[in-house]
Amino acid sequence: MSEFEIAPFHVMDILARCKQMEAQGRDVIHMEIGEPDFDTPNTITQFGIDALNSNLTHYTSAQGLMELREAICHYYQEKFSVNINSEHILVTPGASGALQLILSYLMQGRQTLMISDPAYPCNRNVVRLAGGKILAIPVNEESQFQLNADLIAENWNDDVVAVLVASPSNPTGTVCPKHELLEMAEFLDKKKCYLIVDEIYQGLIYDYESETVAGLKENIIVLNSFSKYFGMTGWRAGWLIAPCHMIERLDAIAQNTYLATSTIAQHAALAAFLPETINELERRRKIFKQRRDILCQSLLEMGINVPVVPQGAFYVYADISKYSQDSFKFCRELLEDQAVAITPGCDFGEYQANKYVRFAYTTSEDRINQGLQRIEKFLD
Repeated sequence: MSEFEIAPFHVMDILARCKQMEAQGRDVIHMEIGEPDFDTPNTITQFGIDALNSNLTHYTSAQGLMELREAICHYYQEKFSVNINSEHILVTPGASGALQLILSYLMQGRQTLMISDPAYPCNRNVVRLAGGKILAIPVNEESQFQLNADLIAENWNDDVVAVLVASPSNPTGTVCPKHELLEMAEFLDKKKCYLIVDEIYQGLIYDYESETVAGLKENIIVLNSFSKYFGMTGWRAGWLIAPCHMIERLDAIAQNTYLATSTIAQHAALAAFLPETINELERRRKIFKQRRDILCQSLLEMGINVPVVPQGAFYVYADISKYSQDSFKFCRELLEDQAVAITPGCDFGEYQANKYVRFAYTTSEDRINQGLQRIEKFLD
């Protein structure tokens, strides 16, 4: 019997070392963690408390609380002028749960998912869990670190069942414009394949209005989450929007894997779309933009190249080849020397991974500035 392998995060070694250093009294500046440093908005937390006090602790349907699915529909109508029927929505334990459902459904017969390299590493491992294979296509600044219809066509093979695109992406923070996503969907439609669009950072776009491709074509599946923009990471709630013919099967898979998303989290998430919540989230978005601008400008001034200024999310994917050809070694030495934690490019794929690192601006402006001062000392 062969042993099944899940590739580990290299950053977990760095995080473990951070904890050792902090236990020894060292002040570590964390720029490696992809989690907002803001707490869940009070309006959302209060809805969760009210649900507990009202004993709303029993299972919902696997598809999710109808009231929440209708609230999601209303959100798409108000924000994007897109009409989504609640029957196309399935509430999931975060976007990760949504992707597991989709891949469990798709990875039968044709066994390959096309993704970009670099990309969020868990996606590769979820495909392996579902019994599928990965076709990772190298991308760089020429395509904004995103796939496009030409790249898909150039690298096509008939084992591909779907293409996964994240917009904005992790680790690069780049956005794939709606018209390019629709071009990809058109190509894939001719191949009788799906386009899966990860929109979990959708609310965190800084220089223009965010977009969605939800509901625009029958072969587009959209994943989203309450974790990043809405600040509900530990609550584990997200959703997917899929063609109606898929929902019944996805619902059955959900019943047999996790029964239903946390009832408390679903009731709390009802407050995510309240005007007062959105006002607070927009205030936070402006703070993230300020952090991005400070970080990008300072890195460039140090001679660390930022090939593409991120349009969204809260990451900067930076080229440190002027200083090192080993991103993991660079991250370890920066941590030991100056107690600044960042993520090596090798966590996100293989293409040029040795020369890239990811900075997460998920800490305060003061801490970012302290970190930048330490990094400058390290480079000197």
